[in-house]
Amino acid sequence: MRIDIREELIGPESLAKHAEISIAFRVETVLDPEEKGLGGVALEERPIKDAYLKDYDERERPSHWPQRFDLANWGLIGAEDHGVRVGGAVVAFRTENHFMLDGRTDLAVLWDLRIRPASRRGGVGSLLFRAAEEWALVHVCKQLKVETQNVNVAACRFYARMGCMLGGINRYAYRDHPEEMQLLWFRDL
Repeated sequence: MRIDIREELIGPESLAKHAEISIAFRVETVLDPEEKGLGGVALEERPIKDAYLKDYDERERPSHWPQRFDLANWGLIGAEDHGVRVGGAVVAFRTENHFMLDGRTDLAVLWDLRIRPASRRGGVGSLLFRAAEEWALVHVCKQLKVETQNVNVAACRFYARMGCMLGGINRYAYRDHPEEMQLLWFRDL
């Protein structure tokens, strides 16, 4: 496998190509925050009774992002294996009124990271994450922020391996999915 990583112009065509890669995953366990004295928290993995498929694209597909956000300061990084798209990452910064950026000009958000299911656990995600870090550094950002949920155990493990620190837990972030908790990860650049 030879993975080529490159930045692409972000627009309707490239977002459609990006969306062709499934972001869905199977939920069999969740992470529960456990208090560990004086404000410390550990995430404890717990199996769930009824496994299910979670697909973030059911909520909002990449083709809808231009109607919701100004993508002028967003980057799209594609990953290909011998000309076949195997993954992609979307990074945002300096986007007015983007709730994840907290009004900061030195913060980038890894908005979307997806790997073709057959290519997962093969190093593509690590290459894309490192490329997203580089993209953020080129845009003079000091920190990279990532949102995921306690139902995405594999993503949480991945972000921890990439050097991210858990910086926030919001138990009530998703009204439509009260069983899910928002987890915010940060990586200093």
